[in-house]
Amino acid sequence: MAGKLTYQQAGVDTRKAAALVGDIGTHVRRTQQSRKLWGAFGLFAACYDLSSYKEPVIMTGCDGVGTKLELLLEHDLLETAGKDLVAMSVNDILTTGGDALLFLDYIGIAALDEDRITRLIAGMADYLEACNCILAGGETAEMPGIVPEGIIELSGFCIGCAEKSDLVDPTTVEVGDVLIGYPSDSIHANGWSLVRRVLAEHPGEVTEEELAAWLKPTRLYHDVTTDLKKSGVKPKAMSHITGGGLPENLERLFRGMGADLEIPKWDLPGIEKLLAHVDSEDRFHTFNMGIGWVAIVAEKDVQASLTAGEGGVIIGRMVPQEGVRVRVSGE
Repeated sequence: MAGKLTYQQAGVDTRKAAALVGDIGTHVRRTQQSRKLWGAFGLFAACYDLSSYKEPVIMTGCDGVGTKLELLLEHDLLETAGKDLVAMSVNDILTTGGDALLFLDYIGIAALDEDRITRLIAGMADYLEACNCILAGGETAEMPGIVPEGIIELSGFCIGCAEKSDLVDPTTVEVGDVLIGYPSDSIHANGWSLVRRVLAEHPGEVTEEELAAWLKPTRLYHDVTTDLKKSGVKPKAMSHITGGGLPENLERLFRGMGADLEIPKWDLPGIEKLLAHVDSEDRFHTFNMGIGWVAIVAEKDVQASLTAGEGGVIIGRMVPQEGVRVRVSGE
């Protein structure tokens, strides 16, 4: 009679997984300096006390890193992947006027690799610590035969909360309001299916230094939203510029009006090499084009908004004509 099998022989090591939870504890604790979970870490679900809010409204978001992950894994930029994962969800929460409170991650991998997973968690913790958001838990799934060797699946989930009175209300946007753009740090975590195709069809054209600049993590815009709150500015709407670019991410915010935008030339090393191979109109619908965040504010709030976070610049105004039209300054 053949020997009986163990779960470990089938490719899943639950004891190793349990030990990993302890190993990443230091990174988890970094995200619980001022905010704390309600109850002990290690329960089957995370709890958070909302009693400090008078009229709490919760919001949720989830996202991933997209096909940028392929190049991040290829170049061993695991910490960047962790930061991207956090920023893509946390930024979406911030557009509501809310605070990012809790973050959870899903990691799918063929077999546990403590070093790689710890580095991913470290990158997440760097960004979560920066925006005062708790790493509340998650799931690391060993998926032998499903997830290929060397590949990692990533998903992130964020829960936020705001006072009902602090929620951003896009229905208040009106003609004449000003759009303030805040720069991106890189291509960020969208548009990479097109980037990868350009790289594949034109090998050697982009230098390693230029590609490293493109692969920098998605900017976390908590500095902008924090400074706006401190200055007493309540934007009428805010947008995280991801897939769909400026037109599609802004058009969802308003009806019956539009915006004419003029943005600075994208200051990213080697980006002209990419854009030379991309349709001149499609570039605005695929990439952030150097503007990763937009706040729509009343005229009276423009000056305070320009000094919120880093790099704020007026990029346009709301106009009666529907649709968002974008041009690059000097073109």
